[in-house]
Amino acid sequence: MLSFFRNKNLYRFSILLFIAAAGSACIRVKQERPTARLLKVEDATAGELKNEVNRFAAVNSLRAKMDLKFEDNSFAEFGNKEVYRQADGEIVVQRPAMIMLKVQVPIIKSDVAQMTSDGETFRVAILQDGGNGKYKKFVKGTNAADYSGLQRQLQNEPTDADVGKVNAFANLRPQHFTDAMLVRPINGELVYAQSTIFQLEEDEKVDQKSPLRKVMRGYYLLDEFARLDDGALKVVRRFWFDRVGGIRLARQQIFDAKGEIESDIVYGREGNLTDTGNFRNLPLEIQVTRPKEKYSMRLTYQSPEAVTIGNSFPVSAFVLQNSWRLEEVDLDARLAEQKSGNAKPVVFSTPPRAQ
Repeated sequence: MLSFFRNKNLYRFSILLFIAAAGSACIRVKQERPTARLLKVEDATAGELKNEVNRFAAVNSLRAKMDLKFEDNSFAEFGNKEVYRQADGEIVVQRPAMIMLKVQVPIIKSDVAQMTSDGETFRVAILQDGGNGKYKKFVKGTNAADYSGLQRQLQNEPTDADVGKVNAFANLRPQHFTDAMLVRPINGELVYAQSTIFQLEEDEKVDQKSPLRKVMRGYYLLDEFARLDDGALKVVRRFWFDRVGGIRLARQQIFDAKGEIESDIVYGREGNLTDTGNFRNLPLEIQVTRPKEKYSMRLTYQSPEAVTIGNSFPVSAFVLQNSWRLEEVDLDARLAEQKSGNAKPVVFSTPPRAQ
């Protein structure tokens, strides 16, 4: 009887071993799947990151011909954006925050718009509107003012499809580009904090169907804080440094008083500006995105070696005069009228498409 039970238990054990062996042939403990490549990163100290910011800030004035690519993101919430044809641009910037920008139709070199800012006020002359000219205006205002209330009022007014159309081009202001072109240096009175982050990206040099196209790229973040009266810290700027193949300033984000992104500036491929050999490894392409104004502008140097850096320009060069005798729109006056309840509608133009 005892041997019977022993044989029976041995039989059961053999069956269990067979089932386990068969199951192991169908179930793998681990499976190989393609994943993003983790790119090798370089190390840097906070001091080295600050030095890189100050290297960009060594450019105190600049004059250049540029290609401009404008994107209207007014309907981004619906998954749409409107991209306008490339235009020619001439830009002059000078510290502390002065800028002159001309936008031209390619080939015929006819001015579409001119705009200036002396650091405190701005002026914009809309010279072509792609239509019969009824939207040509000379707009002026204050850099620090908030005109969003005027825009909301206009958008709520019952008008036809053309009259009163306010889109992203109406929000284009010259001062939006000063901090992108002339990076402000590190301020010893502010607080800085260094951290790291990894982002999933696509390597555009690799074929789209390749499993190696997706990469994990490492960045250093250098956050700049201002200390408030109550001791709290307010973020002012955030610098992103690409850590792959060296340390490169790749992005700058500027925040408003509420801590929301005001400007998101991406610096593209690097090269040499001027023909002097003194301004190496600076961005040849800059993309400025203004989330609140719902537009993006890409600026690319046409001839990097022809850029001039270091010249001094008179302040009058950054105060545009209404030599065209366009109808003037004083946004500060309109804002005061709105607060008093007597606001008049403001008509802006739609940006022309290059022919």
